[in-house]
Formats: sequence, structure tokens, C-alpha cells
Amino acid sequence: MTAILKGMRVIEGSAFVAVPLAGMTLAQMGAEVIRFDRLEGGLDASRWPVAPTGRSHFWAGLNKGKKSVAIDMRTPEGRELITRLITAPGEDAGLFITNLAVKGWLDHETLSRARPDLVSVTLTGDRHGRPQVDYTVNPAIGIPDMTGPEGLSAPVSHALPAWDIAAGGHVVQALLAAERHRLRTGEGQGATLSLKDIAAATIGHLGMIGEAATQGPRAKCGNALYGAYGQDFRCADGRRVMVIGLTERQWKGLVRVTGTEAQMERLAARAGKPLSDEGVRFALRQQITAILSPWFSARSSDAVARELDAAGVTWGPFRNIAEALRDDPDLGPDNPVFSMLDQPGLGRYPVPGHVTTYTGFAREEPVIAPELGAHTEGVLAEVGGLDDTEIQQLFDRGIVGDSTRQARATAA
Repeated sequence: MTAILKGMRVIEGSAFVAVPLAGMTLAQMGAEVIRFDRLEGGLDASRWPVAPTGRSHFWAGLNKGKKSVAIDMRTPEGRELITRLITAPGEDAGLFITNLAVKGWLDHETLSRARPDLVSVTLTGDRHGRPQVDYTVNPAIGIPDMTGPEGLSAPVSHALPAWDIAAGGHVVQALLAAERHRLRTGEGQGATLSLKDIAAATIGHLGMIGEAATQGPRAKCGNALYGAYGQDFRCADGRRVMVIGLTERQWKGLVRVTGTEAQMERLAARAGKPLSDEGVRFALRQQITAILSPWFSARSSDAVARELDAAGVTWGPFRNIAEALRDDPDLGPDNPVFSMLDQPGLGRYPVPGHVTTYTGFAREEPVIAPELGAHTEGVLAEVGGLDDTEIQQLFDRGIVGDSTRQARATAA
């Protein structure tokens, strides 16, 4: 964590990945992020991956550093409480991020009646307001069709929700840009963006739309690096490494360490094209791989690692996440981004904080995710302005909740 956004208060109403990720990012930058959920927990309360205890690693990962308020949103009084939190006064308040269905009481027009300078950011599925998730958007824009082994006709989806991750960053950008505008002009903003538009725009930025429009769909190329040279190789011990020859320096280093200069010169002569051109390297990737493969297959992965490192070649090992956690110090407490934390019901393991280092702010240890409703009482008092009697009445009537309240009372 860092304190660069200290003093900012953001209210979050969300589910799934993108907006929870945005809220967590803001919290790890020092903002006070207050998440509201249903009394029984939101859609993510028990989302996989889960521990044997039933506790959600997903919830723990995406809600670090936030405050949690549990409110019965089905009641008019519960909705009024949420509106009160979102539109609470303060120069650094009046900030709201969401991907919930917002027509009506949660939309910008309605909320801004209570606070005209409200800044809200709403993420939708697509520009028509229809629901979408990463795993529907990704196939719709064609990425699985170009993913997978060469010659495979079936599409191949991937495990990483890339568009959700990108959308989380866009939500943060939209909020901070609108908040800066408010600081300069006093004007509120209602920003709306969609998951599908973010995905579609990104592939446009990367040239994929232009390519498809003028040349047709891109074919699968397996683990090869599209447009240059990069390939996975199997070592003598069965382990695999990914080696990159994208730039001229990377390419020359790879050829030099493998001792294949003469063979590459002969290949270029036969093709009548220079291998100094990265596009030529991609076109001739199968022949290049056939030349390089014997070098890798004759060495253990440890020997390959030593020689590639000594030669300054860009490469990386293939691992599963458990192997990466065991073998890679960048995924553990040796890396200042991570801290070893005890997570209730989940265990002790490395937990990441904010990834950016600022010259004027010390890095702080990440804060674990809250229990459902753990901050309900404090938030209603400090932000909502309710007194103890009003808050107790809300608890008694089941309008608000706190999963830790009974345990605290028993301990006391």
C-alpha cells in the first residue's frame, strides 16, 4: 500500500473482477474504499478459488484494504442509507464506482440530485447495457480463434480475465480524471464505459482490427511470438523454456549462445531474406526452431538457464503457479510488493500490495480483506452521521448487518 490518495473516499458497489479490482487498487493507493453488499453477502462472497474451510481466496484477494458495509438493499431504508453514503459531504467524498444494475436509485442522474458534484463511474457489459463477462467478450471479439496450436480448428479460451483486468484500470483512470476535473471546475461527472468496448478498442489499438479488415483473420501460431521470433523449447530434463528473439540484440544473443551463426546464415541465403528482419524470422520460425532445438534438448533446464543468463538472452521458464511460488523470489517476501500475512480461514501466504513505488511515500504492508459488514457500525456513524440509537435500531430491524458483531460481543 501507499498513502498517495490518502483522504479520498470512494464508495463501491460491485461484483466479479473489474470494479472490485479498481476499488482494491484505489484502496492500496491510500483511498478509503467502502464496499456495500447484501446482508447475506454479495455475488463474490464465496467465489472460487476457495479454501477447504469454504473461505474465498477471490474475496480475500480483490477486497484488500477496503471497508465492508452490509445493508438490505431490497428495503427503501437500506437504499436511502446507501445513497446517504455515496452522496455524503466532503471535498474528497462523493465518489462512486459500480458495475451493478444502476437504472433508478443508483444511477448518476438520481444520485446527483442529492449531490450535484457527484463523480460516478459505471462499468456495463456492453454499450447497450446488456450483461457481459470476460468469458463472453473474449470469444466475441475473436481472440480464442487465434489462440492455440497451429492447425487446430477449435477456439481456445484462456484462464486470465484480461479484459476485466484492463477494465479495472480504466475505471481507476476514469474516476481520477473526473475527480481532477471536479477539483478544477466544481462540476460532477457521470462516466460510463463498457467491458466489450474496452476489449474492442484494445484490439484496435494493437492493430488487430486493421489486420483483419485488410488481410483476413490471423491464424493460430501456438506458443510462437507473433510477428517476430519467440518459441518454447523442451530441455533434456523435460522442462520447457520460452526464448525471445524480438529485437536485434535479443536475436543476435540467442544465435551466438547456441552457436548457430553459420546455420542461420545458410537459412537466410536459401530464403533470400535477411533474418535481421523480425517479420522474416516469424515467417521462417519453423526452420529456425529446427536449428535451435538440438541445443536445448542436449542441456538440462538449469544449464540452459545459466548459459542464457550469461549471454543476456531474454527467456523465461514454464511453470505452474505453485512452482512459481516455490522457485521465483518475485512472488514472495523477497519482493517488497509482497508481505507474508495470515488470512483468517485461508492460511499464511504472500499477499501483494500496490505495485507502484513513489519517491515521496513509503511502501506500506497490504491490509487483508474485511469480514462482511465489519465496518457497518463505524461507517454509518462517521460517514452517514447516524447516532448510536439510530444504528442500533437498524441492526435490530435487520436493515444492516455485521458478520463479526456477535463474535465481538461474545469475546467482550
